[in-house]
Amino acid sequence: MDHQQFRKYGHELIDWLADYMDEVETFPVVSPVKPGEIKSRIPASPPASAEPMERIFVDFRDLILPGITHWQHPGWFAYFPANNSPPSVLAELLTAGLGAQCMIWQTSPAAAELEESVMEWLREMLGLPEEMTGCIQDTASTATLCALLTAREKTTGYQSNRIGLQHPLKVYTSEETHSSIEKGVKIAGFGSNAIASIATDEHFAMVPQELEKQIIEDKKKGLHPCCVVATIGTTSSTAIDPLEDIGRICRRHHVWLHVDAAFAGTAAILPEMRHLLNGIEYADSFVCNPHKWMLTNFDCSAYFVRDPGALIQTFEIHPEYLKTGRDAEVKNYRDWGIQLGRRFRALKLWFVIRSYGVEGLKTMVREHLRLAQLFSGWLQADARFEAMAPVSVSLVCFRLNDGRPELQLNELNARLLQSVNETGKVFLTHTALKGKTVLRMMIGQRTTSEKHVRLAWDIIAEKAQELLAGD
Repeated sequence: MDHQQFRKYGHELIDWLADYMDEVETFPVVSPVKPGEIKSRIPASPPASAEPMERIFVDFRDLILPGITHWQHPGWFAYFPANNSPPSVLAELLTAGLGAQCMIWQTSPAAAELEESVMEWLREMLGLPEEMTGCIQDTASTATLCALLTAREKTTGYQSNRIGLQHPLKVYTSEETHSSIEKGVKIAGFGSNAIASIATDEHFAMVPQELEKQIIEDKKKGLHPCCVVATIGTTSSTAIDPLEDIGRICRRHHVWLHVDAAFAGTAAILPEMRHLLNGIEYADSFVCNPHKWMLTNFDCSAYFVRDPGALIQTFEIHPEYLKTGRDAEVKNYRDWGIQLGRRFRALKLWFVIRSYGVEGLKTMVREHLRLAQLFSGWLQADARFEAMAPVSVSLVCFRLNDGRPELQLNELNARLLQSVNETGKVFLTHTALKGKTVLRMMIGQRTTSEKHVRLAWDIIAEKAQELLAGD
């Protein structure tokens, strides 16, 4: 493809994407294809000769698009959002076109210094302590692994990288923590038995007294408390762990405190929601994902640390071929995480913050919070439904409850979820809270408005009535 063809097809793809953004609501939210259906239509061997872009793009529309689940659909109420936005998409195009590998300052000075600046912007927007500094990781899972590895090194006097773990370490999380914590604990060499799952209260938040009790018991057994992972906005219910109490416990026992605020952290850009981060001054590390609720397309995870020296000491390696004459003057972000190679992720976050402004982002978040409260009000006014968790940000957890036994209620709500999603107009997911099947209404998609939330409620109410009448 020469540059003239690139220009021609580039314009066509941008036009198609602009139309897609306008028309995404006309697609079923979840792809209806069956397993293996798309693969069966893809040739088993690659083409020997070049194929024209026209044919490739036709196959994209006819073969690939039907198998896409549309995360940007305004009826997306599942999992957490993975938002994009026009400015972010354009920045991603520039990133791909530049093709920069941003492992050290010298390989792209602008990438390193823009990342440093944008992270300072974000720290200020979230109200994090001034002494915190950060970098962009790909996902919260990676950021959490970085926190676990740094906590491991600090607890062992930076010896475990050299000689391996010599003593059993302990990691403490709530029973509602994200599954990436267990995966990170395994990868970091702690072993899954190192995890102590701390009980939660009636709001599904970690109980600090149980945490301290477990730490004291472990010390008596000769174990070494290493890291506590507190969550601001758990995946199942967006429960808020009490950071202040947990932080004081960590300080008393010299344990690393990592705060996972992957989704809900964005709400802290609002002054009225800053209370979510009360106690953040005790945190050693913190993660929040702009690729969830800040209009920056995947992947872009903001990872902040109080002591960057500990992070760097955990990860830095100095092969001769990466040394430069500027190393003492700059930040080489390859030493701030697992990857050597790094994408220019800061560009899209910069485009988004500048295009919307902090006030524009606040307006979007406030609207999603309002819509969640609106939906919650409709739910509570309907005697057929039961709220299952506090609405701390923009997730509403609920179930249909006509008084039948618990096991039958679980089956009833599973059927309700299936019938709602089969309409293709909205998509919700479920979870389990204390063994009870719960539906999650997650409001956070950029294009979702009140009419879409109303449509979701009407569908839920209609399908609930059909199920109850049929039973």
